[in-house]
Amino acid sequence: MPEASTRKAAARDKRQGKSASTQAGEYVHEEIEHVRHGQHGVKNTRQAIAIGLSKARRDGVPVEPSRSASKATREKAGQDSQAAKKTTHKPATKRSAGARKALKTASKATTARKTVGKQALSAQASKAASKRTAASRSAAARKASTTKGPAVRKAAARKAARTRKQVA
Repeated sequence: MPEASTRKAAARDKRQGKSASTQAGEYVHEEIEHVRHGQHGVKNTRQAIAIGLSKARRDGVPVEPSRSASKATREKAGQDSQAAKKTTHKPATKRSAGARKALKTASKATTARKTVGKQALSAQASKAASKRTAASRSAAARKASTTKGPAVRKAAARKAARTRKQVA
């Protein structure tokens, strides 16, 4: 069950005209925080992201599975979207207990730092970005800049300049 603050943040993103993936990012962020605080474990970074996306879909955010997603992932995404349309959400007690137990025991060998630490998330983002074309990344950046206000754009430009200075 997503937290109220996560739902509010996603609703705010929707009002601002941001994409479904940006709205879903709020749920992914919540899931990463849950793992960091030890509420449950995950095998790897991608599992934490998948759980967050599933929560977003079940809450009505229209996030499409990626083009390279497996058949099973597409089916799960479809189930999640259908679940969002139902008015009552009463999961089977045994099934939810089993799922909770699986998550609790999932990461005995791995730490939260390895799965959702800064380095792990950075590596995941780099890997995901490397699969996209330069044109695709550029188009996404251009689209993102239109939803930012002048103050946020200015702050982003300052940060970019600071980063370039550090690299040089």
